[in-house]
Amino acid sequence: MTDVVMPQMGESIVEGTLTKWLKKPGDRVERDEPLFEISTDKVDSEIPSPAAGILSEVLVQEGTTVAINTVVARIGDSAGAAAPAPQPAVAAPPPTPAPAPVQAAPPVQAAPPPPPPPAPAPVAAAPAATAEDIDALGPLSPLVRKMAREYNIDLRQVSGTGGGGRITKDDVERYLAGSRAAAPAAALAAVPTYAPAPTAPAPPPPPASVPPPARAEAPRNRVEPMSKMREKIAEHMIFSKQTSAHVTTVHRVDMTKIVKIRAASKKQFEEHYGFGLTFLPFITRAAAEALRAFPIVNASIDGKNIIYHGDINIGIAVALDGGSGLIVPVIRNADEKNVVGLQRSIVDLAARARSKQLKLDDVSGGTFSITNFGSYGSIFATPVINQPQVAILGLGAIEKVPVVIDDAIAIRSQMFMALTFDHRLIDGAMADQFCQKVKAILENWSEQVI
Repeated sequence: MTDVVMPQMGESIVEGTLTKWLKKPGDRVERDEPLFEISTDKVDSEIPSPAAGILSEVLVQEGTTVAINTVVARIGDSAGAAAPAPQPAVAAPPPTPAPAPVQAAPPVQAAPPPPPPPAPAPVAAAPAATAEDIDALGPLSPLVRKMAREYNIDLRQVSGTGGGGRITKDDVERYLAGSRAAAPAAALAAVPTYAPAPTAPAPPPPPASVPPPARAEAPRNRVEPMSKMREKIAEHMIFSKQTSAHVTTVHRVDMTKIVKIRAASKKQFEEHYGFGLTFLPFITRAAAEALRAFPIVNASIDGKNIIYHGDINIGIAVALDGGSGLIVPVIRNADEKNVVGLQRSIVDLAARARSKQLKLDDVSGGTFSITNFGSYGSIFATPVINQPQVAILGLGAIEKVPVVIDDAIAIRSQMFMALTFDHRLIDGAMADQFCQKVKAILENWSEQVI
């Protein structure tokens, strides 16, 4: 019997949400065949089976968040394997027997009150959804169930667009939007009208100067829970600020030479390799060279010990579509790659990050990080260190500006480069020397691109 455990998807990840089983009890699975899907703050990924055999037990239901190394299933030997016994974790709960009717106590005799005036017939409400009704809809994420509880939504009225008709968060939000739009009209239609009493004269019309009563407006605020990724990002940012003594040093880099090299090479580069050429691989190449020269910037802290990493693994921050989060896939052995290899890795990792196709190795083992906030027009910023690293390099937008060269004004392409470092380990002089090394490589670039 082989235990299947929740894997650790990065150094700082302590739990994951099992979002979908790709096999069911009794199915045959092969080693390394996708077995289930998980979601963490850094990556959504398919987890392969650790062994070949029969999936005999499923111990964790879809939508459940568990700690890393928790046993989520067991795989038995296929030889002579019998059909598995039903698992309580995935079997539908038995129907609850209807309670016996309770005999009502006879009413106390009292003088009957005067009959109330007839009230308008209430609008019949839809019957509440039972647990069996909800389970019949298939696997639902914890977020969908939470939204249903908070907004009192009957999920049987929501059309699912996920895999196999599964209801997603977007489906619930669309249903809520439609319900809010229909609510005012329904409320007006439900208001009863009453004829005035025969003896009461009709009130005179209001003067023309009196404005009509204001209509009730829909609430301007919208509340929704954080996604698992956003929740974990918030925790990690607070943890990083509480852990490292953050200091940021900013240097101005003349990128004119790099701009000219890219402009002269980008058309031929794309025709030859099939993807575009950006500024990021040039800067990553320079950073890798500087990390080799200043290994303490590539280190990390373990208690009172300094860990000097033998590999230079550079994480590249990728903003996910729609502002849903930020992920930092890692280019391993970045110092061994040229501009072409680095650009290929950047394009591949960014595409797979946005399509949720990253694997465990893609988001773990980073020793230094780069974030390119200049791609959105920012001049410079003070990035937060990606724990357990001790430094992160932030890149501002490259802009043409007038500068003084040899007592004359010239137009140059310049960029602000911000290095945030952990002052527990790195002093300001060392941080500035590192930045000057990166700056010198970029301003005096001599390496061939094609």
